[in-house]
Amino acid sequence: MRIDVGEGVELFVDVNGPEWVPDGPRMRRRPTLILLHGGPGMDHSAFKCELAELGEVAQLVYIDHRGNGRSDDGPKQAWNLPQWGDDVRRVCDVLGIEKPVVMGQSFGGFVAQSYATRHPDHPSALILSSTSPRKNLPRNLAVFERLGGEKARTSAEAFYANPVPERFGDFLRDCMSLYNRRFSDPDGMKRSVLRGEVLFHFFQHEYGDFDFLPELAKLRCPTLVLGGEDDPTTPIEDQEDIAAALPADLVEFHRFADCGHGAYRDCPDEAVPLIRDFVLRHWKEPGT
Repeated sequence: MRIDVGEGVELFVDVNGPEWVPDGPRMRRRPTLILLHGGPGMDHSAFKCELAELGEVAQLVYIDHRGNGRSDDGPKQAWNLPQWGDDVRRVCDVLGIEKPVVMGQSFGGFVAQSYATRHPDHPSALILSSTSPRKNLPRNLAVFERLGGEKARTSAEAFYANPVPERFGDFLRDCMSLYNRRFSDPDGMKRSVLRGEVLFHFFQHEYGDFDFLPELAKLRCPTLVLGGEDDPTTPIEDQEDIAAALPADLVEFHRFADCGHGAYRDCPDEAVPLIRDFVLRHWKEPGT
């Protein structure tokens, strides 16, 4: 379905499972888990296999960010993290979603940090998976070189220095295979709606400039931070920085050895139960 979030922009949203389920003589409310995909320039579709089992305990809501997937572009000047973060809140307002758990993977984690720092009273809980509070290029390049040698480092450094389509081919060839040990959904990328314009726009305008570290202390909800020790694009030190910046009584941090970009992909038997347990422990039923 398409959700009008104002100013003539419609976002594509999909839902898996009910919010209310029969439970003997009553109806029982379940958590709502909002899933924010990576990219930018991708869509939500891989989540539908990678995290499908979470639908056993929660209503899953998938959002294609504006300019991504099946959502409207809207004006290009609104392709930025403050707007993408506000869009999460707007979708919730339109659909009547209260106290969601919000999970962001990679770029989706940037959006989740924007949403949660701009609307700290809104979520029940937050899950930040393989994401960064700000970019630290030397960390990226060091991991690319460790995993893929000088060729991977050179292609990554060239693309980050000038993120244009002419350099993206070398990055795809030399670097993308280093992101993960395995994919729980190997056909996920083939099914995705890929939109390069928003990717290049973000890398050229905001990718090297955002910084959530000073804002993370504003968070008021429990936050689960997940990271892989062999992740070249959001290195484990980035998740360490997030965990250190959050209020100590709210953060749970799990690092995974022999794991790349997205622990639920490379280590699903460990990571998915952690996510499931976190959602059930920290979701707050509205009105309680």
